[in-house]
Amino acid sequence: MDTGIKIRQGGPADVPAMLAIYDSAVVWLNERGITAQWGTEPFSARPKTVEAVERVVAEGSPWIAEIDGVPVGTLTLTPHPGSYVAPADEPEQYVRYLATDGRRHGHGVGAALLAHAAEETRRLGVSLLRVDCYAGGEGRLVTYYERQGFTRTETFTVGDWPGQVLERRV
Repeated sequence: MDTGIKIRQGGPADVPAMLAIYDSAVVWLNERGITAQWGTEPFSARPKTVEAVERVVAEGSPWIAEIDGVPVGTLTLTPHPGSYVAPADEPEQYVRYLATDGRRHGHGVGAALLAHAAEETRRLGVSLLRVDCYAGGEGRLVTYYERQGFTRTETFTVGDWPGQVLERRV
């Protein structure tokens, strides 16, 4: 089945489009009463968050999902997690800043990006793909990743934000 989703390599010039996707995801989450995951303020209005996205894009491999040439989702692969999670004791690829434009939620964009991340990880000769996510909200996001073939590993907290690390062998 052709979903019309095309995934392309991104770069620093895509950061504004990526921030627009994150901003849309914040709106989508907030409309559903989910404010603890990514907060209530747009990513683009948070200077430290913008800097963090720019840093991860510069050190990693950003990917953009498009439908009809319009960016609708994104993730960046890095060879290590963020500073709040211990690196694996083997080579890994780590999914960072995965998001789907709120207007495309439920259209398979995230699944397509995660499938691409698995393919890219294999192409690099790495067998471990990891991701972390918000573990609150009755674990709905954790369950989503499990449906995408990931298995729970360790939990963590950043302040009062509960997180879950998951892995997938590829």
